[in-house]
Amino acid sequence: MASKPHAPLMKKHSQTDLISRLKSRKILGVGGEDDDGEVHRSKISQMLGNEMKFAVRDPFGLRVWILISAVGFTVMALMALIFPNHLYEIVFEEELTTTSIAVRLYGGALLSLSLIMWNCLYTSEKIVIQWTLISEACYFAVQFLVTSITLMEIGILPNGAILLLLSRVLFLVVTISYYYHLGRKPKKI
Repeated sequence: MASKPHAPLMKKHSQTDLISRLKSRKILGVGGEDDDGEVHRSKISQMLGNEMKFAVRDPFGLRVWILISAVGFTVMALMALIFPNHLYEIVFEEELTTTSIAVRLYGGALLSLSLIMWNCLYTSEKIVIQWTLISEACYFAVQFLVTSITLMEIGILPNGAILLLLSRVLFLVVTISYYYHLGRKPKKI
């Protein structure tokens, strides 16, 4: 039996056939934009994700601010735990007549917040940094309100308390500013 010669194969050149190329890429799911406007170059990058999308671009000075906050919270916590009467006297310029357990509980809460700050210093996840900043902002706002109400109740306005209130407002503004700048979407280049 003699074999018949096969007819020449018709090869389709997808490089030159634009419609075929677009159909192939659409089936593979590459080349299109996702919800965030990212264009995937390959199926592998689409499956693994674009790590640049999750990278945090820190606003200028954010890590320094978190370090200052962590150190400040730790120092205040240790001072409240070890020397509760002295801390109260600095702020309200009067001697603590009742038990110092409230100031020590305040120190324990501050120590917990400082541990969160120290953890935030070493993370690169945007959501962890945002939650830490919003926790810090809530602390400063609550402390401002509580100190203001306490000062109105006792009817005095010592210099230490005024300095504390002004510093809390400043710290609140800086923290909210960093939270706002961290939440903004970066400009695409």
